[in-house]
Amino acid sequence: MTTTSTTAMAKQKYEGQAVLRREDDRLLRAEGEFADDTPTYRLAYVQFVRSPYAHARITKIDVSGAALVEGFVGTLTPQDVEELSDPFIEYQAGPGAAEVDRPLASGGKVRYVGEPVVAVAADSREAARDAAAAVVVEYEPLPVVVDARDAVRPEAPVLHEGIGSNVSWQGDFDFGDIDFALENADHVIEVDELHFHRFSPTPLETFVVSVDYDAGMDTFTIQSGCAQPQLTLLMISKALRHPVEKIRLLSKDIGGSFGVKVGMFIPMVALALMARKFRRPVRWTQTRSEAHMEGGHSNERTFTNLKIAVQNDGTVLGVTYDALDDHGAYTRYEPLGAPIWSQVANACYQIKHLRVNWKSVYTNKGPTLPVRGYSRMQHLWAMERLFDIAATKLGFDPVEFRLKNYIQPEQYPYTTVNECVYDSGNLPESLRKVLELIDYEDAKRLQVAAVGTGKRIGIGIGSTLDSGTNNFGQSRYINPNSGMSGNTEAGLVRMGSDGSVYVVTGGVAYGQGHETTMAQVVADMLGLRPEDLITHRGGDSLLGAQTGFSGSYASQFVVTGIGALIDATNKLIREIKLVAGSQLGATAEELVLEDGMVKVAGDPDRQMPIQAVGWLVHMSPAELPRELAETVTLVGRGVYNAPFTVPDIETKKGNLTLTYSTQVHAAVVEIDEDTGQVTVLRYGMVDDCGNPINPMLIQGQVHGATAHGLSAALFENFHYTPDGQLLGANFYDYHAATAYDMPTLRYDNVVSPSPFTPTGAKGMGEGGGAPQHTLGAAVQDALGDTGMVLDSHVPSEVVLDLLAGANSAKVKVIR
Repeated sequence: MTTTSTTAMAKQKYEGQAVLRREDDRLLRAEGEFADDTPTYRLAYVQFVRSPYAHARITKIDVSGAALVEGFVGTLTPQDVEELSDPFIEYQAGPGAAEVDRPLASGGKVRYVGEPVVAVAADSREAARDAAAAVVVEYEPLPVVVDARDAVRPEAPVLHEGIGSNVSWQGDFDFGDIDFALENADHVIEVDELHFHRFSPTPLETFVVSVDYDAGMDTFTIQSGCAQPQLTLLMISKALRHPVEKIRLLSKDIGGSFGVKVGMFIPMVALALMARKFRRPVRWTQTRSEAHMEGGHSNERTFTNLKIAVQNDGTVLGVTYDALDDHGAYTRYEPLGAPIWSQVANACYQIKHLRVNWKSVYTNKGPTLPVRGYSRMQHLWAMERLFDIAATKLGFDPVEFRLKNYIQPEQYPYTTVNECVYDSGNLPESLRKVLELIDYEDAKRLQVAAVGTGKRIGIGIGSTLDSGTNNFGQSRYINPNSGMSGNTEAGLVRMGSDGSVYVVTGGVAYGQGHETTMAQVVADMLGLRPEDLITHRGGDSLLGAQTGFSGSYASQFVVTGIGALIDATNKLIREIKLVAGSQLGATAEELVLEDGMVKVAGDPDRQMPIQAVGWLVHMSPAELPRELAETVTLVGRGVYNAPFTVPDIETKKGNLTLTYSTQVHAAVVEIDEDTGQVTVLRYGMVDDCGNPINPMLIQGQVHGATAHGLSAALFENFHYTPDGQLLGANFYDYHAATAYDMPTLRYDNVVSPSPFTPTGAKGMGEGGGAPQHTLGAAVQDALGDTGMVLDSHVPSEVVLDLLAGANSAKVKVIR
């Protein structure tokens, strides 16, 4: 891999600065336009009839009662779906797995509580609810399985008879020689089981989908908050039996995603079928209870047979475990999580041997979707737990143990056991800074002083990686015929007749500040101010600024989106200089763009406003040399193509992602021995995401990810009863952290520029797992040997069990 060239800007005035977000003015004035805001003539509203059973056969559907409700428009049933559409072809899914999935109950069965069975449309939301309540569905209940460990047993009920098993994919990832490491290590620590729980992404805006069908043109216009437009178009095109070019996918303002809004294709197909059937636009707005019930949960993973091999000097040789990934009733984006975890196979450490035996499993629970740190967060958490357990059992200082095994700054770019390439980092410096933020030495004194008071003090460290810009070739591990590899993004920069510059990206913004960062970069290149640019928030498939992998996910925008805009802006600059050079009598090499002018370097008398270039091309081309008038359009469309090759399917080795940000967090917690209550006394976080384009936006995202992770560790848990009922289907029963729950957060950063990206920047939206690593370490530190095994969810009742020694037998020092 070689370093990508930097931008062609004369001076950097805005990139790297804390420029205020340009999006916020309209949003704070309530002048944004979200998917439920757009007024639409003759709009019909959709309500879904949902299953009360986790597993049942549908024996009868009677929609006649719905037709009696005033305002009733029509229904869509599973039979309609089977006649009018095809099953989803999810290119990331294993062979055959996606063939079982449709937008309404597939194959005459329901497989989780809340699964949509019938869709009902009416003239108002109230009428749609009443009409849906009048639909009668009869069920024959079937046996339920909600635990992945039970689902893989021979006697377990099978969710999808066509597949014949509850295992959607299984495989081994074997890197190095773990058997050698286990046989020759001075010490081997074994842990029976660890569990990473389900929780919600909790975007402020739930799913909203509006679809209009133009019968004359045979075209669909779909408006939603979709985070992955081009792949979504491919999936719904196949399901609808409709050409991609006759489907417009439009997203405006989006109220958060955290990954979950790559799953919008499911309701999109149902509503598109209804819009075409009724010949009128339809809209569905998801309630919070629907959001909780119908999935979009984070990955749930059970780790068993964990072993870590350690030398006397603290060097970790290798790790092995079995992973059971519970993705719920349908694969949706899964089982892509199987290879994706291996983007961060080494975690933050120099381990040489790693083996993971993997199974992705169906259960009667809501389907999972990518949630911040998708699939990697769970692996990184398990690695941190093993490191903390080994350090405690073998008597190593947790700080020194990490420093001993961290990848060192001089080792970057660092090739992992599976041939991923960590681009840059400085973990020791990040650790040093975060310990300063929590006043580590004082915290240790506080810990000693608390002994015998009924309170316990724990200090925890969480180290994590944020891999960004996926190589979609990893999908071939799951589906050798996926035909996908690499990653691309497009951007468009054009100049109008009045000299105004319009900038549009294929990336989709849902709170990250894309409009601000893209304006900073392009303004510097053109010698303008950010406020001189017209920036589009992206998300419109007709704008010509999208490619096959367009969207915002896997921390890729700052690499792919900005990279495409740099390419597009350079193309525009070339044409600007050609036109200006023809008027100023200069070559392109002699010209610079500064302060809104095109100038001949070193000659202040020869310059012209950049706006004049737009006028000449669009309004007075006769003044231009003929070859310029015929070829210059002042439209720059750029494509960023990440420098990937196809990974080796047999060995499961290859570079799977382009950049690696790091986060190192540390916490001081207090535990009440009588109640098990965990109180966070101090919390520090240090990120390293390469060259910052806007430090203020980065700090805001770090704060948000930390709040999400702390909430998941202490409060949030999607727990199911044995019969498949979700406990926590609304915010009355499910507590997501508020400002009142948050400790004071102390922040710092380290800058390790990436050698592989156009600006040296790296994405950093995936680091929500660091707080779960950190709190697990802190609670274990407070509890000592009695708290060896901590699952990812540590509410007070769990801590009380640990204080009683509930898990002490699950850790063994083999030698």
